[in-house]
Amino acid sequence: MTDNYKEALVSLRRQLHEFPEVAHRETETANRIADFLNHFEPDKLVRNLGGNGLAAIYNGKEDGPTIMIRCELDGLPIQEETTVSYRSQYSGKGHLCGHDGHMTMVAGLAPLLSASRPARGRVILLFQPAEETGEGASLVVEDEQFPQLEPDYIFALHNLPGFEESAIILRKGIFASASRGLILKLKGASSHASHPEDGINPSLAAAQIVQSLMTISQMAVPLHEAALVTPIHTRIGQRAFGTSPGEGEVMFTLRTHSNESMQVLEKQALQQAENIAAAHGLALESEWTEPFEAVYNDAGCVDRVERCARNLELPVAWKEVPFPWSEDFGVFTGNYKGALFGLGSGITQPQLHNEKYDFPDSILEKGTLMFYSLVHDLLEDESGTTGGS
Repeated sequence: MTDNYKEALVSLRRQLHEFPEVAHRETETANRIADFLNHFEPDKLVRNLGGNGLAAIYNGKEDGPTIMIRCELDGLPIQEETTVSYRSQYSGKGHLCGHDGHMTMVAGLAPLLSASRPARGRVILLFQPAEETGEGASLVVEDEQFPQLEPDYIFALHNLPGFEESAIILRKGIFASASRGLILKLKGASSHASHPEDGINPSLAAAQIVQSLMTISQMAVPLHEAALVTPIHTRIGQRAFGTSPGEGEVMFTLRTHSNESMQVLEKQALQQAENIAAAHGLALESEWTEPFEAVYNDAGCVDRVERCARNLELPVAWKEVPFPWSEDFGVFTGNYKGALFGLGSGITQPQLHNEKYDFPDSILEKGTLMFYSLVHDLLEDESGTTGGS
């Protein structure tokens, strides 16, 4: 890679970082990516996938497998607190998960594929919207344009603070956990604060629901699995000292390693909340939000990632247990052979979603080379198979 090429990647990454957009609002981000891609003549550029998503298609000279490389468009609704010259220009929004870097690494494949078209098959660069809310992957797959893009193999990476820069982090089977957001709305009856007995105050029920759901994982999933219920928001009534409130809500995030355990946890959580609400004479409404399936990595695809990493002389680390965080890439690997792998972004790098996080430009080249190596590894395999999967 030439110095000019590397400088172009850094410039694109910093431009994307400076103008972040949150889920379902990534219009200008998509336009910036499209402008970059159009310089490198994809055979087709598909727009408005699942909202603001886009895909660049590079066709090979002969028939062969379709390789999809996926990244995410959206930033976070968090105020950035870095001092870099290219810090976010939008108040309350920031690329604090590294999606600016992920986009740049995938976009960096465009000039390489344009200069040397695949010998066979085709390569699709997918820029997916709304990953942070767990909606984007499903919206893309359900889009009427997606059947023309269906992959034989799909790969993605996520930068990982706390790991050596440019290290490749691997795991076969479940790589990242399933998660769900649960909103519970409690409805009783308000009364004067001097006569709480004349109303139905949800405070005690809310407290019991928090305690009950936080311990539910001990009984809902087997010992060798893992589950976590985290209360993330509670609200009872309003700031009115003369009123005993009659309504409130409690929100939780549920996490499990497997989709099967998540189904059990969901059922148990709702059942306990309903029992507690009923015991206090309260009506209960429930809502699920931000659903993430577990990301399941195909063993043969992980073998390919490892081979490419070692060919590039990058450090390789194996994860013994799934990561507790979630990624909606599981929608793809639930339907197509593929793998999500980690790319170390530095031992001392601030954690993802931290106000001071900034994707390190030093690993851009390594991520692009990993994807490029995977493309060649698959398209040079005459059988197009991933032995061992």
